[in-house]
Amino acid sequence: MVNLREKPYYLSDEDIAWVENTIANMTDEEKVGQLFVNMVTDFTPEGIKKVADTYHPGALRYHNKSAEELWEMVNTFQQCSKVPLLVASNCEAGGNGGVGGGTGVSCGAATAASCDADVAYKAAKVGGTEAMAIGSNWNFAPIVDLLENWRNTIVQTRAFCADADRTVEYAKAFIKGTEECGMATTIKHFPGDGTEENDQHLMMGINDLSCDEWMDRFGKVYKELIDAGVKTIMAGHIAQPAWQRKLAGKELSDHEILPATLCPELINGLLKDKLGFNGMVVTDASHMIGMFGAMPRSQQVPQAIAAGCDMYLFFNDMEEDFGYMMAGYKNGIITEERMQDALRRILGVKASIGLHKKAAEGKLMPAKENIAVVGCAEHKAIAAECADKFITLVKDTQKMLPLNPAEKKRIRIHFLEGDGRVIAGKLVKDDSGAKTKQLIIDKLTAKGFEVVDGDAQTAKGKMEDFMASTDAVLVFLDQVGFAQYNTMRVKWSMPIQQPWYVSQVPTCFISLYLPNYLIDLTMSRTYINCYQDNEEVIDQLIAKLCGESEFKGTPEENVWCGRWDTKL
Repeated sequence: MVNLREKPYYLSDEDIAWVENTIANMTDEEKVGQLFVNMVTDFTPEGIKKVADTYHPGALRYHNKSAEELWEMVNTFQQCSKVPLLVASNCEAGGNGGVGGGTGVSCGAATAASCDADVAYKAAKVGGTEAMAIGSNWNFAPIVDLLENWRNTIVQTRAFCADADRTVEYAKAFIKGTEECGMATTIKHFPGDGTEENDQHLMMGINDLSCDEWMDRFGKVYKELIDAGVKTIMAGHIAQPAWQRKLAGKELSDHEILPATLCPELINGLLKDKLGFNGMVVTDASHMIGMFGAMPRSQQVPQAIAAGCDMYLFFNDMEEDFGYMMAGYKNGIITEERMQDALRRILGVKASIGLHKKAAEGKLMPAKENIAVVGCAEHKAIAAECADKFITLVKDTQKMLPLNPAEKKRIRIHFLEGDGRVIAGKLVKDDSGAKTKQLIIDKLTAKGFEVVDGDAQTAKGKMEDFMASTDAVLVFLDQVGFAQYNTMRVKWSMPIQQPWYVSQVPTCFISLYLPNYLIDLTMSRTYINCYQDNEEVIDQLIAKLCGESEFKGTPEENVWCGRWDTKL
């Protein structure tokens, strides 16, 4: 059972009295509601009031909208809720994960490339400041998975690196930045992604390390951060068969292996008992097939809480899932002891960041004018400072750089983008790629280059003509997708884009997102990783291309994708 006087809560007698009195005055419906994190889909005051009155969620998550829209939504929800809400954001790389127009600073892979924990701190501080301005108080970050498999599609840029010690260093700096803003922090995805290439959106993940291997790597990360006082941990739809079998106390068949979100051996046995976690556990998103595929929905909803998770991330159908959770409580799948423990952990986190006191003082929401901080000049300057540290020249074996318009004036660019992103269940293709491309063209032109949009051509033409009209080629890769399609593979949309000229014209390949494109670019002799595609990164990149600033980033060993020809 949870101890609210100890780490990570450190609650006073007065705080604990609020927790206990609040629980004592809850109806069964209100208790069940506290277990859910609701994804907000209806932003109208009427819709918000209906959800608050009917389902009593303990927390919110939302899709990014403008700062003003989000502030109004959170404010309305808090006013309609009997118990103050945790409001979660995904500020993994800065404010762009918490609010539309927020400032992207540094994803995990970029932070590792900088070799500077201060970059992690600043990404968290900017993200926390901007998210707090709209009323968020709970950050689903940092990611502490270890990227051991370069083919991993989920945390390839989101995780810091494969090294446990460096991950702990960056994570501690990130947590410090977040908590200085007054937000609760979440580390994820227990028991650890990064060892495989499958995706929990579509199937159960598997961390197949032995118990000793896991403890030396992932266990080390979790133990150090638990000891440092992290408040919440997100459980992934990821199995850890070795530990489940060891802690089960009986022989298990392969059919009995479960994702951590449904597995008491992993949540209660490994995380809470062996690693000593006294905080609150939230599941990863429950719409992912890694959870759906494990057992019928009517069983998995209450089983997640019975297994030791304290909050359930998202409804599939509100009425149905609420009913499943209530039935699980009524029929004893969720025991009274487990319900009380989960509620104490949930309310304990709320009390630990002072939500009950803010609510009593009428200060639960920040002043609306605070949203002016979102995307402010100061934060963009921080983003530029960090970009200068992490942009990485992985190789330039042909000695193509720096570029000088006096020597290589005629630049041809190609821009490869993905098929769109999935937002709220829909594939969305926006104009962000076109805007980024035009931004690059404008900034290169301002440096004195003559820039040709190579994608506008319909035929290759003669090689001699190409060489006579082109001094250098820049190929930009910004291919972002979703789930298993969020891959590291280059997709050439048309033959004209394919680098048929690469052995005769100096060509630089520049990734604005994923760091492992070299698997499909073994013909490259100059390759750069930028990790992000915002304007601050583009500015720093062009300065480095032109020799006005040195490349400071350091690539991880897995950038070579385990091949010798990527190094040529």
